[in-house]
Amino acid sequence: MKVVENLLGKVKPIFDKGGKLEKLYPMYDALETFAFVPDHTTHKGAHIRDSIDMKRTMFLVIVALIPCLLFGIYNTGYQHFLALQQEASFMEMVVFGLWKAIPLIIVSYGVGLGVEFIFCIIKGHSIQEGFLVSGMLIPLIMPMDVPLWMVAIATAFAVLIAKEVFGGTGMNILNVALTARVFLFFAYPTMMSGNKVWVNTEGGTVVDGFTGETLLGQAISRGADFYDTAGVAYASVSDSFMASFLGFIPGSIGETSTLAILIGAAILLWTGVASWRIMLSAVIGGAVMGLIFNILGPQVSPDNLYLQVPWWHQLVMGGFMFGVVFMATDPVSAAQTYKGKVIYGFLIGILGILIRVANPAYPEGIMLAILFMNVMAPTIDHYVVQGNINKRLKRLKTA
Repeated sequence: MKVVENLLGKVKPIFDKGGKLEKLYPMYDALETFAFVPDHTTHKGAHIRDSIDMKRTMFLVIVALIPCLLFGIYNTGYQHFLALQQEASFMEMVVFGLWKAIPLIIVSYGVGLGVEFIFCIIKGHSIQEGFLVSGMLIPLIMPMDVPLWMVAIATAFAVLIAKEVFGGTGMNILNVALTARVFLFFAYPTMMSGNKVWVNTEGGTVVDGFTGETLLGQAISRGADFYDTAGVAYASVSDSFMASFLGFIPGSIGETSTLAILIGAAILLWTGVASWRIMLSAVIGGAVMGLIFNILGPQVSPDNLYLQVPWWHQLVMGGFMFGVVFMATDPVSAAQTYKGKVIYGFLIGILGILIRVANPAYPEGIMLAILFMNVMAPTIDHYVVQGNINKRLKRLKTA
């Protein structure tokens, strides 16, 4: 690393004020501060002053996402060869998954950081670190065959509309990665939902009984009577639950494995990056909503099979756990007060399950739930703080 540090030190005068490449200083600064701890402090923005800076914090989140990425790469290949009933080795599945996932990651980072650099050069400030995480989240919440130009448009839209217009990292109201996904969901719905976008079937003939539906799609017509990609029925609800927990099901690249997500959650909690209050209350909220549907469903709407999916199974289907761990805990767009985080997380869990069951047209209810609660988070914090003020004023009067 000393060699790199010396090299950066030699070329720095070129990028400093008065140098030939003065306008490109944000690019140099981004590289230098990513590799080494910066020797300056933050001057503005909603940042917390701590011994660990934003780039190191974002790097820890990326480390927490690695289990989801690695399993998602393998599962992409696994689902492909399962649909075609072709024998394939572990490495063949991984290589196929890499072939699908790497271009999405390159486009996401290339477009997002490109927009960030342009804003840095125009506005003359340092590169903002938030996109280091968003650039990895965006490909993980996409179907593996979504066209790359759509990813590019969605990424540019999210960085511009969800972040830069609000003042950049630390000032955005909405989660940037989810904004990219919701943009594609409403602009190009046929590429973001249905039964043809989750499993790649090119290069062969699919097996009889093949289904490309996710479990969320199957739950509408079959309840908890799930089938795998090859059209083979799971022997029991416990079997389909275990397949969902481990992640051997169709879905977005990084969202299928609850086990990988929990490993990431453990890293985030151990390093103190994410809030356990939000994670725990969101899971409780989802469980409560699912349990209410299980109890009332047979009496209120016996023909709605979706209501009969066990509440504990709801928690491991779709992007619920991924959203709870990596999206709802966004330190910028989430609630900031302790009590506010509990309310915020609980309502995300409630709304996430409520939306997916009440309106199957929006199977990924967690996406809409988090974005809605992003908007409501400042209001929650306001009333929590105001409630504390009122309590203290009341104690003061009675003293």
